[in-house]
Amino acid sequence: MKKINITISQLFTIGWLIGITIHSTWSADSFHQQVEEIVQRSTDNQQTTIIGREGWLFFLPELQHLVAGPFWGENAKKVSNISNPDYADPLPAILDFKAQLDSVDIDLLLVPVPAKATIYPEMLVTGTDIPTKRTELVSLFGQHRQFYRLLRQKGVQVLDLTEVFLDHRSRHQIYCRQDTHWSSQACLLAAKEIGRIVGNSDWRKQVIGQASYRLSTVQVGIVGDLGVSLSPANDKEVLTVTVVSQDNGTTIKPWRESPVLLLGDSHNLVFHAGGDMHAQGAGLADHLAHQLGFPIDLVAVRGSGATPARLSLFRRRDNLAGKRLVIWCFTVREFTEGQGWRKVPVIRPGR
Repeated sequence: MKKINITISQLFTIGWLIGITIHSTWSADSFHQQVEEIVQRSTDNQQTTIIGREGWLFFLPELQHLVAGPFWGENAKKVSNISNPDYADPLPAILDFKAQLDSVDIDLLLVPVPAKATIYPEMLVTGTDIPTKRTELVSLFGQHRQFYRLLRQKGVQVLDLTEVFLDHRSRHQIYCRQDTHWSSQACLLAAKEIGRIVGNSDWRKQVIGQASYRLSTVQVGIVGDLGVSLSPANDKEVLTVTVVSQDNGTTIKPWRESPVLLLGDSHNLVFHAGGDMHAQGAGLADHLAHQLGFPIDLVAVRGSGATPARLSLFRRRDNLAGKRLVIWCFTVREFTEGQGWRKVPVIRPGR
């Protein structure tokens, strides 16, 4: 079947013709309803790339996650796309991983990457009075804040970047217009927040060979993964990219012996791995090295940052020897739209 790509303005014209409600006054509820309508229409048309305003593109599975509602506990089986209901709930797997790390005195920091539509809702929906202030936007999709609150109550440290990104969205482009991933500037902001949380930990001071790195800003033209999916493909968008390099000008390579491990999905590879990840030296791993003063270890997969990422860690068979902090970073759509949440024995007693 031929892929159909519908613009938001066309979608709302269709909505008027068939009787879908078009909202003229903004509220969190009305925005949620509009996203549900977009999801339904796009699903019916087998369309995964949603064309928004001013060249912004959105990914259907991410929007599906946003309107799923609470995604843990008994609700998990109802809203997850995973075929095995035993792996639908993210909460047991996250708590199990934390317990394993606790057993060997390793800290866990969970860093879910907010959805693009949460930070730039006005680029997805149409209508009047769509707010742009952080205080008016934080009410969107409160299920994430509820889940993070529950995790914190159970001892999991969570960095919710939503408000940080909303505070900076007027000064920096937080997401690529044509890509499912965040921008290099978002990686820099996230690294600063993580560095603030790590602070002057004793183990950080003990790292031998701490270095200073240089920052440089360049312009990079990309056609993102969503842009490529269109026919014809979009023209390149130009992004400001902040590159971290060593004194000799080379980029920083991951360090297996680092006390800090960055774990997760391709949000940890974009602007770091080069090739279809757009650039080298400007991703989260690079900016974390700049913030901490030493390279970090990296285990990141293209695709699901939940179970597959931890399986990659399991295959190392080193019980995370020498690690003091695991930063688990993945997109929020992983909670319902990924490959499920199995418990993985990363730390095996007696080895």
